[in-house]
Amino acid sequence: MYSNRLRVVFPFLLYTIILCILIKPTASLYFYLEGTEQKCFLEELPKDTLVVGTYKAEEWSDTQQQYIENPHLGIQITVEELPLLHRIINQKGASRGRFTFTAAESGDHAICLSTNSSGWFSNSQIKLHLDMVIGETTSEEENDKEHFSDLAQRVRDLNHRIADIRREQSFQREREAEFRDQSELTNSRVVYWTIAQLVVLGVTCLWQLQHLKGFFEAKKLV
Repeated sequence: MYSNRLRVVFPFLLYTIILCILIKPTASLYFYLEGTEQKCFLEELPKDTLVVGTYKAEEWSDTQQQYIENPHLGIQITVEELPLLHRIINQKGASRGRFTFTAAESGDHAICLSTNSSGWFSNSQIKLHLDMVIGETTSEEENDKEHFSDLAQRVRDLNHRIADIRREQSFQREREAEFRDQSELTNSRVVYWTIAQLVVLGVTCLWQLQHLKGFFEAKKLV
């Protein structure tokens, strides 16, 4: 009875784990911009992680009382590595488009978007939709998908996802090593400070004893 249940449950758990691994981390949101206002987002990325972003900008129309696409509206996209402020992307695009970049180093990345809305005193209201997929395959790999069967493509996607997980684990190990080194440095400083306090306290006690001894001898109490 128990073995039969195990035969039924085990394949289900295996398929569930594979499905969870195949799911790519995504970020989908929309936000509002006033005139030439710039919005920035911080994303912590492991090294060699591919990020694909898709955006669409809509401008408020007073006549139609809704947000509509303006073909003359452009989007400025910049991506910088922090804290070195190394710029990876400085791209100008249309009201809708796509951008991609690969993290050269592990750490925080600032993703900033703004519009080319005319004039410093422009009161235009922009609704910007942004979808980001982290760890997606490259465009060359996407073009080759049609040459593989469905099962082979799933295995390939699984391999890419495992590679992303390995990069994430490597990044976490690096962060853990940095934290451990910082903790050891702090502990060593605490130990040195304690030893210094003990030395100062010992010297002070010896000085007080010598001073009291001299005082008693001067008063002929000893």
